[in-house]
Amino acid sequence: MTTRGIVIGFLLLVLAIMGLNSVFVINEMQRAVLLEFGRVIRHDIQPGLHFKMPFVNEIRAFDGRVQTSDAPQERYLTLEKKAVIVDSFAKFKISDVETYYTATSGDEGRAEQLLQQRIRTGLRNEISKRTLHEVVSGERDQLMLVLTNALDDVARLELGVEVVDVRVKRIDLPPEVSQSVYSRMNTERDIEAREHRAKGEELAKGVKADADKQVEVILAEAYSTSEQIRGEGDALATATYAAAFTKDPEFYKFYRSMDAYKRTFANKSDILLIEPDSDFFSYMKQSKP
Repeated sequence: MTTRGIVIGFLLLVLAIMGLNSVFVINEMQRAVLLEFGRVIRHDIQPGLHFKMPFVNEIRAFDGRVQTSDAPQERYLTLEKKAVIVDSFAKFKISDVETYYTATSGDEGRAEQLLQQRIRTGLRNEISKRTLHEVVSGERDQLMLVLTNALDDVARLELGVEVVDVRVKRIDLPPEVSQSVYSRMNTERDIEAREHRAKGEELAKGVKADADKQVEVILAEAYSTSEQIRGEGDALATATYAAAFTKDPEFYKFYRSMDAYKRTFANKSDILLIEPDSDFFSYMKQSKP
């Protein structure tokens, strides 16, 4: 191969390398900045095929999708100075790629570290304004909403990222106070259970007493009604007997004597001492042939 051929081949190789270095592609999931000797000269690069000056310009592309930053557990103090251990995470994405590159030098690990610092600061500020009950259950959703909005404003301005959401995965008490807190909670629940049980027993006694009272009233009214009906019946029977016996006094006297004989001689073991000429045996005497 001649010297001329070598030179031409070298020039073609250089041109090929320059051509490859002058073309770049950005897809729809990326955000990119165009640098000139390390200085940002363009940040609004749209997805597609683009050209740059080789060896002068440099392209830095970053993931534009929503990412997750899982923060390590941190210890915070509530309004009443009670310690809690919070495990949280954040969802974020790049909103301003120029600010993002300037703040982090394009280091995604650095960006996540800075974001986690601001999450910890925000959690510390918000938890310190609330009691333990509010942090754990009462105002937990409100706490997350306030923290997300406040962190989003700071992150957009300082880091060029949009904070989509901040969530707490877990809130624990420190091991040294967990047992005492659980014991106090058990004691409080036991006291509450006893109060409910006492109220239930009091209510049950009231219901039973009322039921017993109603039973007594019903029985008394029933007895009164029965006695009234029985009295009316006895009065009617007496009137009927009187009306019947006044029609034939002799028959009434005879009937009474027969009834007296039946009751007197019902038990053969009884002994009766009476004069034979007594009026008691008048009808017996009359019955002799």
